[in-house]
Amino acid sequence: MSKLNAVRRSDTTDLYQFIYISRITSIGLSGASTLNDIAEVSIAHNKAENISGILCYGNGYFFQYIEGSEQALTNLKNRILKDNRHKDIQTLAFSAITERRFTGWSLRSIILERWMLKDPKVKVFLPFKPYEWASNDWVKFLEILQGYYEYQEIEDKIDTQPIKYSALGVTLNKVVGQHQAFFLIQSVLGILIVLALLWFMLSDKL
Repeated sequence: MSKLNAVRRSDTTDLYQFIYISRITSIGLSGASTLNDIAEVSIAHNKAENISGILCYGNGYFFQYIEGSEQALTNLKNRILKDNRHKDIQTLAFSAITERRFTGWSLRSIILERWMLKDPKVKVFLPFKPYEWASNDWVKFLEILQGYYEYQEIEDKIDTQPIKYSALGVTLNKVVGQHQAFFLIQSVLGILIVLALLWFMLSDKL
């Protein structure tokens, strides 16, 4: 079995995985550095608890895979459920495993709109809408992420640094980029309507 396809062997005693999806809230969007804050806090905590994993954000949705002891993941899950930066948390899996997928990542954060857009395997999942996935699509998506990790491991580019993007900024930039022509047209029409109303009001007084 090649290294690219092999899962790294790790501690097999009481090893679990927790996988979930969620939607970002208005509180999360309004934060100046929501994603960076999540990553920075999680990295410090996860290192102490021997938790590894990956966090993906795209199109207003989160996908997170984390692995560690059952108790550590249970405690983390309870904290995640109380986090008001996301909502509609849907657990995809909480189960025992024998191997870690992301041993070197205390928490790797990826913004999907800016990541591997040329990879046809990833483009299948874009735009990112995990609540519309078929029952086993999350497994395929996770395998892509694992392959990305293993490639970076081979290239000795394992990186646990938090991302530096604002969830609000990413979302607004995407919206404006897609609809800036629409906004421009609406603005021009609005100005014309105001000018027309002013003209009628002034013409009545003349």
